[in-house]
Amino acid sequence: MSRTAAVLGSIVFLSLVLGLVVVFCPYIFCYWRIAAPFFGFFPFRVIGVLMVLVGLIMLLDCYVQFALRGLGTPAPVAPPPRLVVTGLYRHVRNPMYVAIVAAVWGQGLFFGNWQVMRYGLYLWVGFFAFVVFWEERALRRKFGQRYLDFCAEVPRWVPRLRPAPVRD
Repeated sequence: MSRTAAVLGSIVFLSLVLGLVVVFCPYIFCYWRIAAPFFGFFPFRVIGVLMVLVGLIMLLDCYVQFALRGLGTPAPVAPPPRLVVTGLYRHVRNPMYVAIVAAVWGQGLFFGNWQVMRYGLYLWVGFFAFVVFWEERALRRKFGQRYLDFCAEVPRWVPRLRPAPVRD
């Protein structure tokens, strides 16, 4: 896939993911109405805003890495032909899923809405199952030892503070 096609495909897929998963679904649960902060603790709102911002920045960085380094998109129909092990992927194997859940939970904290928090939990459980039962197997078949070495160095969900010594 050409770099231009990868960038355009990533923009389309990002719009769908952001639009549906990160914006529309949380909106359905809370209609963006701000309730009292959880446990009356106002700093949860600030933490929520920071989580949304960090999640969105992480997501954008991952899409750029997929398009420019991997020459593909995050969409399963047009995956990158190259294993992406740069950027945030040196800290955590699944930064896109972490970013999406962070952005959703951040909205839950900001709006003080338990339904949005529960939705984020369901997303994470779905992502976990997808990664463990399909994605990791597919990546092992496609990239072999290179992917196994990557897995040995980089944790699945909880980011490393120092970047892994994985080479592109």
